[in-house]
Amino acid sequence: MKLGSTAVVITSSSSSSFATLGFPKNYYNKPSWFGQLLKTNMFPHHFPILSSSSSSSSISTTTEDSNDVVAAAKPKQQHPWLIVGLGNPGKKYYSTRHNVGFQMVDALADAEGISISGVSFKALLGKGFIGNVPVMLAKPQTFMNASGESVGAIASYYKIPLKQVLLIYDDLDLPFAKLRLLPKGGHGGHNGMKSVINHFKGSRDFPRLRIGIGRPPGKMDTANFVLRPFTKQEHEELDFMFQQGTEAVRILLLEGVNKSATFVNSTKSMEQLG
Repeated sequence: MKLGSTAVVITSSSSSSFATLGFPKNYYNKPSWFGQLLKTNMFPHHFPILSSSSSSSSISTTTEDSNDVVAAAKPKQQHPWLIVGLGNPGKKYYSTRHNVGFQMVDALADAEGISISGVSFKALLGKGFIGNVPVMLAKPQTFMNASGESVGAIASYYKIPLKQVLLIYDDLDLPFAKLRLLPKGGHGGHNGMKSVINHFKGSRDFPRLRIGIGRPPGKMDTANFVLRPFTKQEHEELDFMFQQGTEAVRILLLEGVNKSATFVNSTKSMEQLG
């Protein structure tokens, strides 16, 4: 590129430049998703790299004034979003109300063509894109009450800002199949969220998508209610809600939390539409 009367030529190798993203020096050599994608040049626009290594990059300048200095600006790095569904591991719990966070993440993965097949940080992980935004989908396998052990470790290792960590989980205080998106907030008595906030050193400044499961009927114990499976009719309503939730996540990542919250708050349930 040319700046005034100064010509600057920059060449770099992808292997040494990967360190400028803030990852460990040996991270590029691991069989990681970012390393492999960078090797195939799938991020030419979203991860512009300038290497600081003198052995793999060279900067040549010609100028009329030897006092002129042109500094190459460090590119802005783009962290992935971490989207976490909360639940309990195992087939025994998968279809229960307490695991609706897992089910929402699976629906999102199916819609976006992301395979959740990796196992790391005590979680099932899937990595890919929503639009042009890199994402990580996670389902902690620690059991609900220790979810923070997994979520905190993932966010810390990949240096993901908390504003880009979305938690998806069940909520007794919302009507069944009702969604609510908030940019931050408390745990609302949810043990999984208590654990996550604890491992985020008390910070509550991260978005969350709550999914209503309603209150237990009569005098049914709450613990028994959240571990009950959904009925066939409820599954039909959930499938409709998962479509809305998937669209809400897309809007969140591509257009921001305010537009996504507006979309969520304006959507109607299948029962209302019927």
